[in-house]
This record gives sequence, C-alpha cells and structure tokens, in this order.
Amino acid sequence: MGRTGFVYHPDYLKHDMGAAHPESPARLRAIVSRIQETGTLDRLTRIDPMMASDDWIGQIHAPAYVEALKRRAPTSGRVSLDADTAISPGSIPAAYLAVGGAVAGIDAIAKRSVDHVFCAVRPPGHHAERDRAMGFCLFNNVAIAARYAQQRYHIARVLIVDWDVHHGNGTQHSFYRDGSVLFFSTHQYPHYPGTGRATERGTGAGEGFTINVPMEAGDGNDEYHAVFLNVLLPAAETFKPEFVIISAGFDAHRDDPLAGMGLTEAGYADMTGIVAGIAKRHAGGRLLSSLEGGYDLTALAGSVDAHVKALLDS
Repeated sequence: MGRTGFVYHPDYLKHDMGAAHPESPARLRAIVSRIQETGTLDRLTRIDPMMASDDWIGQIHAPAYVEALKRRAPTSGRVSLDADTAISPGSIPAAYLAVGGAVAGIDAIAKRSVDHVFCAVRPPGHHAERDRAMGFCLFNNVAIAARYAQQRYHIARVLIVDWDVHHGNGTQHSFYRDGSVLFFSTHQYPHYPGTGRATERGTGAGEGFTINVPMEAGDGNDEYHAVFLNVLLPAAETFKPEFVIISAGFDAHRDDPLAGMGLTEAGYADMTGIVAGIAKRHAGGRLLSSLEGGYDLTALAGSVDAHVKALLDS
C-alpha cells in the first residue's frame, strides 16, 4: 500500500474563464466532493501548494511571456488570450499555485513524506508553449515539475506519461531535443491541437525520446491496455526512469463531451497500475500525477477517484 499525497487549494477555483467554459471551477468541486463521499480523501496526505517562483517557471517558459501574462491580467472581467483560453483576476495567482502545487508534490516525494502525489490543480498545463498560452493552459505544470525534479534533486531521467485525450504539444516541445526526459503520449488523432503524429520522435539528443501513439476514436480500455503493455512498458524498461510524472487528463472517458474515446473508470485504474508499476521498479515508487483535462463532471470525478485509489493500492 502506497502513501499518496493530495495537492489542492481553494484559490484554484478563482481562475474563471466564464460560465459556459468547459474548464470551470466546477471540475475541482466535483473531484473533491466525490473523493470525500467515497472516503478516499481520508486516506490521502494533504500537501499545501506554494506560489511558484519565476526562476522555476523560467526553466520552461520565456520570461517575456511570463511578464506579458502578468501585464494582461485584468482587475475585473476577463481577457482572452486565444479562442479557447482567457484569464480573470484570479487566474495568474492560480497558475502560480498550480505550478507550486506540482513543485510541492515533487518535494514531498523526494523527502519521502509520501510515495506519490495527485495534484488537483487548475489551470491545466500541457498545451502551454514556451511563449504561448493555449488550450486552456497558461503554465506547463508537468514540464516545470520535471525540470525541477532534475535540477533540485539531481534526477537524471524522468518519464512523462500523458494520457489526456489531446496531445500535450507544450510538453513535447519542452523536451523535444532532450534525451533526459522520455515523453510518452496517447491521444485521439486527428484532434486538437493537431500535433502528435507517430513520426514526431524528437530530434538531436532527444531523438527517440518522444513516443506518440495516436489513438482512433472509439478506442477504449482494451486498446489503451495493449498500448501501455506493448509500447510504454518496453520503452520504460529500456529508459529506466528515476522519476515518473503523469499528465492526468480524464477526457478520453467515453462520456466526455470534447472527445470521442471509450475509456472508463476501470481503464484509468488499469493504466495507473501499469505506470505505478514502472515507478516502483525503476524510481523507488516516485510518481507525481497532475490534473489536465476531463469535462464531464461525473466521469471526471469517478475517474479521479479510481486513479487515486489505484495509486493508494500500488
């Protein structure tokens, strides 16, 4: 039985892109309500996020981009950054706390306070590019956490598993030339943002360290299980990661309104067990999971509950 930490802060709810926007504060309310009802929350170790420093954010994002975000932050109402992404008065503090939550999770794992951590944060991050907000994302929480683990704790090799239904273009670009991070992604293809072809494998020192597995609409538990067993596991056994991070999007669920995949709560639990097994064999169990997508509230809450229970049981 593993010790699992839980990162959450009420200020994550203050990031508000509008009542009709699918990436809403209601997502976190649904998650917290569900894990309270099932008793899962009582089994978790609470980890409080900190406000991330610009130094760590600057490991992934251009300082000029970070400053531009701050300048554009409104004191009331909302400012659109692209067709899908906006910021409200609470958005920039929430984004700093989201990164800080991932960093606090890395610290707790490195200090062996817990074995693994689930970060219930928002805004999500895996679409954020070095100098561009997109796809509901401002800062790339997972990419910054990976670089933090490497530099703060001298971790040589990090595996990032991204099972969000949308390809994590920002994370891929962050490490495309870097052989110290193995980026593995399953995603509906073709689908937003249009990247993630199997031929995108990295370049230079990073060639072969990006593994994209485009999935077809309708693929579900069996198809994902086969990919994780036949593609991820052999790659991880060769790479031997010292730390494992999950970009945990739950929008490949069969009920999600923004995609067309067929995963269920059982599928997410199964994938969690496979990834946790990799972490146990190679990384001393060290695993950080950070929330990305998932927009049907019932499916999201149930999938997160299944995911966290699988971590607890690993």
